Amino acid sequence: MPVLRYGIDSSVSLELANGLLPQQCGTPHGRPMEDLQAAVAWALLEPLDYPPLVQCTTPGDRVVLALGRGIPQVAQVTAAVIRALVEGGVDSDGITVLRAPGDTNGGAAALRSQLDETIANRITLTTHHPDDRQSLAYLAASESGEPILIHRALHEADVVLPIGCLHVDAAAGYFGIHGSVYPLYSDEKTLARFRAPAAIEARSNHRRHLIEEADHVAWLLGVNFTIQVVPAGGDRIMHVVAGESEAVRRRGRELYRAAWSGPVGHRASLVVAAIEGGPGQQTWENLGRALSAALPLADDGGAIAVCCDLDAAPGPAVQQLASRHSRASVLRRIEKERPRDALPAAELARALEHGPVYLLSRLAPSLVEDLDVAPIANADELARLARQHQTCTLLSNAAQAVVSVQEEV
Repeated sequence: MPVLRYGIDSSVSLELANGLLPQQCGTPHGRPMEDLQAAVAWALLEPLDYPPLVQCTTPGDRVVLALGRGIPQVAQVTAAVIRALVEGGVDSDGITVLRAPGDTNGGAAALRSQLDETIANRITLTTHHPDDRQSLAYLAASESGEPILIHRALHEADVVLPIGCLHVDAAAGYFGIHGSVYPLYSDEKTLARFRAPAAIEARSNHRRHLIEEADHVAWLLGVNFTIQVVPAGGDRIMHVVAGESEAVRRRGRELYRAAWSGPVGHRASLVVAAIEGGPGQQTWENLGRALSAALPLADDGGAIAVCCDLDAAPGPAVQQLASRHSRASVLRRIEKERPRDALPAAELARALEHGPVYLLSRLAPSLVEDLDVAPIANADELARLARQHQTCTLLSNAAQAVVSVQEEV
């Protein structure tokens, strides 16, 4: 019987009403890296279309590592980059690690535990606050004449090294390999602009413009070297790619597609999507991505069930969806105000318009019900739901998987 894993070590096994087994997809092709330290060191020693990193820095350089959101094993990756810089002659006092607010993966204690004490005590760890004007610096004017503001550490750095996690290009909230620099480390007004619902549409001109804007700001900052990882599901990594930005973009896209693309035979009346991994993966952002990935695999009016360990309090946009106002009026308000969780809220609303949504999580059932989502208490309840359906698809690693319906290709 197929097993669907979610969270750190939870799983469910399901069968259908007719005794048949569900079809399964979303398992990555390839194996997670066993020696991540060696993989990072090698990627920096033999980067794509670029000299070794140690040849591009000097002892007095101020180097900023700009961490993207949701990077698996981020403490280990960041520590490996720091060790490579120090071994190459960069002074530990000149290294700053810049983290996004609320990113549970980028904890200071986890990073320091990966480093020698002499290094750990000298590097600087900074958390970005987009509403703190004193921490922002003017970089340039945009095409429309608006100021481009960026975190001061990035503006003053001699070397900016983005570290990001690759996603499929269509993933909501993903703005390419330079998204871990901009808009992530800009001001709240800019972040809100990138949270427009139109940014969900993968092929929209608006989305392409936002990605081009992120690339342009990286160019203004002199960023031409990047470090990106291909996730292996959960909190693991399959590939580390480093080098010249455009070369990494091309190679990263190839590796991601090879790892995560796959077909499923047909649509189903129930799609059960899973989010695997620890707290850094159990986010509202990944819930939105899981719903987005599951939606094309469901029949018209078909149901979607998401299995996860999400327990984080909802943001203002999701809270508005839980209000008694009509969904249409709430979405108009979200589109106008664009709070920090606007994109996952829009994905949830879109899924609810399509059909029933169920959620197995650590959230309070009353909160889930307020969202018009049906809470599932445990694996037994989910199994009973599956037995009510003639067809079912199990979608593993729903926030990363790129699955197409074979009969529609």
